[in-house]
Amino acid sequence: MSNPEGVVVAASAESSGTVAIDAGILDQMIEIRRHLHRNPELSNHEANTQRYLRQMLAGEGISDIRDVAGFGLAVDIVGTGKPSNRKIAIRADIDALPIEEESGVDYASANPGVMHACGHDAHASMGFAVAAHLHRSRADFGGTVRLIFQPAEEDSPSGGKRVVEEGLLDDVDAAICLHVDPYTPSGKIAVRSGPYTLACDTFDAVVIGEAAHAAKPYEGIDAIAVACSMVGELQKIVSREIDPYDPLVISVTGINGGSAYNVVAGKVALKGTIRSGSDATRERAWRRVGEILEGMAASHGADVELTIHKGEPGVVNDGEMAELIAASGKACIGADNVLDTPGWTIADDFGYYSERRPSVYFRLGIRNEAVGSVFPLHHPKFRVDEAALKVGAATLVAAATGFLSAQPENTD
Repeated sequence: MSNPEGVVVAASAESSGTVAIDAGILDQMIEIRRHLHRNPELSNHEANTQRYLRQMLAGEGISDIRDVAGFGLAVDIVGTGKPSNRKIAIRADIDALPIEEESGVDYASANPGVMHACGHDAHASMGFAVAAHLHRSRADFGGTVRLIFQPAEEDSPSGGKRVVEEGLLDDVDAAICLHVDPYTPSGKIAVRSGPYTLACDTFDAVVIGEAAHAAKPYEGIDAIAVACSMVGELQKIVSREIDPYDPLVISVTGINGGSAYNVVAGKVALKGTIRSGSDATRERAWRRVGEILEGMAASHGADVELTIHKGEPGVVNDGEMAELIAASGKACIGADNVLDTPGWTIADDFGYYSERRPSVYFRLGIRNEAVGSVFPLHHPKFRVDEAALKVGAATLVAAATGFLSAQPENTD
């Protein structure tokens, strides 16, 4: 892959080289991560997070820090070394989740019901470390690295979509992001080209029956019974209609109806998510969800109102960008610690980036039983092995500078 100007995006391990980030920056990275963990904020409400990160970046002498995508920040670190007109973006998301923390760490959330249970505090702190290191060493490289501290990855309206709409990728050649991974051993990284996360859509359905006395259910239409039938039938789309090698996940994540012990519910609300790996399967899942819900409602004499909300696209890793991350990781931590593993079924609005520019999304292993970082993402006991963060920051630096130093192809 090359951009329209015909420049190579891949870099070798030799061009990336090893990265030695100052110990003071690494210490500050941990301090920032713990501050953010103690003070989490939900999507599209990250005002204090934005203010704090701005303060920390400015403390490094970094200027021209811009507000973006609502409560996000963007900063360009411009190298003054060998001339280069190349520019690469690094995304670090910053929002938290509506989860009551049970991790037991000393710096646990002080905001009841809100927790950094997906590691975005770690992503933001690694983004800071990358910015600080590159700012201090800007005489050693040419080109521009744009750090995007993105809000609202976890909820709508999507921060990733706003980043694209505001033109932050219009003048960059490629984009990178990483995500902490509690399933991969601490300190290793995982990357592979091709589809790497799934597209994510959500749906709301209202089942409309007819209320009745609970002692005489035959006089009404039990919306709860209809909804339960729908939940079971929806699972057959994946298990009986889709090739097992074609990713699709359909989960009903909420059911709400009924208000009294002695009344058959006349209305029930369902909600859920559809995760898909291809456009064709995405469209088929939408159609089949509608057909099944309508069919089940009709068979019980009920009605249903369905709304499907289109969400973020899946992340597709560019082949040469994936090679760049693999080479950079090998240079920083050795070939044995760089894993070629498939993507995962989570969704990430970095998919909006990968639709626009050659991009790569890679995973940083944080699984370490000794520190208790073994719980899955979005779990109230989720923890991060902070010792792994220096690996993530170093790999990002090596990949960014390796990309910027790559030479144009001869297109004559």
